[in-house]
Amino acid sequence: MKLNIGETIKKLRKEKEITQEEFAELIGVSSQSVSRWENNLCYPDIELIPIIADFFGVSTDMLMGMDETKEKQAVNIILEDYQNAISKGRINECICIARKGVKEFPNNYILLDKLMYALFVSGDDDGNIPEWKENMEKYDDEITALGERLMKYCPDQSIRLAATARLAFNHCIHGRKEIGKQIYSTLPSMESCREKQIWWSLDKEEKLPFLQKSILQSYEMLRSFIWLLADADVVSVEIELEAINKVFELEKLILEDNRPKNSWGDAWLNYSMAGKYALLNDYDNMYKYLHIAVDKAKAFDNRPDKQTYSSVLVGEITVSKLNFETADTRPLCKILRDKWLQDEEFDSVRNDKEFQLILNELD
Repeated sequence: MKLNIGETIKKLRKEKEITQEEFAELIGVSSQSVSRWENNLCYPDIELIPIIADFFGVSTDMLMGMDETKEKQAVNIILEDYQNAISKGRINECICIARKGVKEFPNNYILLDKLMYALFVSGDDDGNIPEWKENMEKYDDEITALGERLMKYCPDQSIRLAATARLAFNHCIHGRKEIGKQIYSTLPSMESCREKQIWWSLDKEEKLPFLQKSILQSYEMLRSFIWLLADADVVSVEIELEAINKVFELEKLILEDNRPKNSWGDAWLNYSMAGKYALLNDYDNMYKYLHIAVDKAKAFDNRPDKQTYSSVLVGEITVSKLNFETADTRPLCKILRDKWLQDEEFDSVRNDKEFQLILNELD
């Protein structure tokens, strides 16, 4: 069996940001020996294996590349537990799961990314985490350290870029916008992204799934930008309403109205419409969309574990309940009742009978 110990040592040494000479001195060998190991010309002496493994904080099996399948299976179990917890908003549990995983596999970038994400989400003011402000401050340095490590060393491009964007966002929310902007500027532009350039290298059988996936991703990106326009307080309320209507129209165009109408976004968009009509004192439309939002929230809370739909442009899509990620342990109906509908937009109707009936319906 071929051992990958040289490649592993080189990878771990670079992660620690030390030279071959520094590493050699620390473990008591010559730099030429380290060079020969890393070039797969020979292996370290057997008595050095536990010393090297201990230095890097890994198991001897992992150092020798003998347990990759075992590690992958173990990591998959950890990720399943993590995803199950985050789909229910149990962020502290996610942090514990990720920490335990990183302790067992300290150089697994997937787990490092999950830990960074959980720490970041624990400071989200949109969930029901009472200590979110404290978490923001408490985990700032750790999030930054994890993000910088992933940004610099992670070989998986998708993980690295996602962590880079999250690192930049973390700097921004802590008032370090110039640092955030500098990091954001290192991300590839839409003009040079893989999806825009790779088409010419694809074989015929690869083209249809590539196109369907790219159309879906482009749709989701465009929808998010329109959503921001409608929710960022940068245009008039009338234009915000038009923008939300464009979100509905865009979905009909791309998904042909085939997607099950029981997503978190369905409830939010209709609630948002209601709030904007309230600002315009158009209470008939306000109540119309509030009732729709209530129905969508109920549908979301009772959605099945998996749903499949299709359209000409994106093909068949399967949505799993476990793939939803949230920082809130409450059902959406309770969030709608106790948080969204407490917005000052609805102060003028708060004591109306119909508004009270809506609140009661969400109990």
